[in-house]
Amino acid sequence: MRSLAILLLPTALLAADEWPQFRGNPQLTGVATTIVPATLKLLWTYEAGESIESSAAISGGTAYVGVQPGELIAVDLQTGKLRWKYKAQEGIAESSAAVHDGVVYIGDSSGILHAVRAADGKGLWTFKTDGEIKSSPVVSGDRVLIGSYDGSLYCLSTRDGKLLWKYTTTNFVHATPSMENGLIYLGGCDEVFHGVRLSDGHEEVRFPAGGYTGASPVLVAQRAYYGTFSNDVVAADLRAKRLVWRYNNPNRAFPFYSSAAASGDRIVLGGRDKIVYCLNAKTGKPFWTFPTRARVDSSPAIAGGRVFIGSNDGHFYVLDLATGKKVWDFEAGAPLSASPAIAEGRVVIGAQDGRLYCFGQ
Repeated sequence: MRSLAILLLPTALLAADEWPQFRGNPQLTGVATTIVPATLKLLWTYEAGESIESSAAISGGTAYVGVQPGELIAVDLQTGKLRWKYKAQEGIAESSAAVHDGVVYIGDSSGILHAVRAADGKGLWTFKTDGEIKSSPVVSGDRVLIGSYDGSLYCLSTRDGKLLWKYTTTNFVHATPSMENGLIYLGGCDEVFHGVRLSDGHEEVRFPAGGYTGASPVLVAQRAYYGTFSNDVVAADLRAKRLVWRYNNPNRAFPFYSSAAASGDRIVLGGRDKIVYCLNAKTGKPFWTFPTRARVDSSPAIAGGRVFIGSNDGHFYVLDLATGKKVWDFEAGAPLSASPAIAEGRVVIGAQDGRLYCFGQ
């Protein structure tokens, strides 16, 4: 178990200069350690042509993003110029790229996980599941994990894509798994919270998740936090294997699809009730809420005491983490259901009209 924990460290430590996967790191905290300028401006826009719901990964000065018609694109972070395109078999929806050791991994709607060389976009291998992929890959050492709508979580060799093990649930594996200390965690569409060993896929944790869950769990101090389609946000104690609190807005019963970000004692996520929430990690009570004008499926990122999040109202918001007050916003004019990625002092997010935006100074 100790050796598996050590395998996690290199990916997690990349966060200072990179955002190598969905939510930035294997614990899915959504926290960037790079310095983001106090004042943002639009630096460039890349026209991808069709809807972007995939969130960017940033590594080595390049943003890697999936696009709805089935393209993985690599865009220069400084200039916004296209470096290469890779064509997947079908559309790429919400599956977001993960970059590790010079390889980019992403899933498509036909159920194929693709491994692509980061330098030039050359395909290295593919692995076919039996359902569409909306989950995002997570890499640890020589292993890559991916969930599929066939109900399974797959662990594959990064070298050649060969199956190492498969863990099967009773419903879709939609969410991206989070990982810590050699264990992989996911709340499922089967309404069960699962924890399995990275080494062999053996189930170590299993308890009721509190509802049908599309959001990915964020891990902090042996707790997992996530929203559900039962219109609430829950905190699960991983040691006790039970829920310790549950928050729901007494006035607005809407699902939570956004995956939470965690910083200090604060859990931040969006709701389909058009509201961004900041909850107390210990108690689940709200510190603040911020209203937008449409559902918030975008998962927030946190950097420098600020929250960065998109809304389907077409605005990209920057909020003060302490107070929830709006610091800045940008009107994209199209729904922003993708999540921001932050690295090298820049913030990248795609919109459903096919535009990829980069903000910085």
